[in-house]
Amino acid sequence: MRLLLDTHIWVWSQLEPERLSEQVASAIEAPGNDLWLSPISLWELVLLVEKDRLGLDHPVEAWIERAMEEMPTREAPLTHEIALASRTVDLPHRDPADRFLAATAKVMDLTLVTADAQLAEASDIVVLHNQELAPQNATCEVRGASF
Repeated sequence: MRLLLDTHIWVWSQLEPERLSEQVASAIEAPGNDLWLSPISLWELVLLVEKDRLGLDHPVEAWIERAMEEMPTREAPLTHEIALASRTVDLPHRDPADRFLAATAKVMDLTLVTADAQLAEASDIVVLHNQELAPQNATCEVRGASF
């Protein structure tokens, strides 16, 4: 399976893995699955740190480098095709980062791994939805693909 990690899934996998459902954690750890990360997720992380909405134990650049070593991912390109698709992807809101992630999943035929309920509603992409019921009890729903 080719998995595009939403920003919070990527961050949780490093800082709060207990927030991942068993199914999402298994999918991320499965050796046969390819993990993809968009440059948009790095941009979002930097913004969260700059706005003091996320605290890291190292400077952001060093944290990213360490995270990439601990969980290698493929870089999802940000192409003209993805930029154009970001304007037509079926999402219930206009968040530009979410639009780029959904468009990346659509254009590159990747499964988007997210806990964002609005992103999970996108009708034209395959989603692996990490749904939190309680801090220590999470479930997962896959929409648009067999898993």
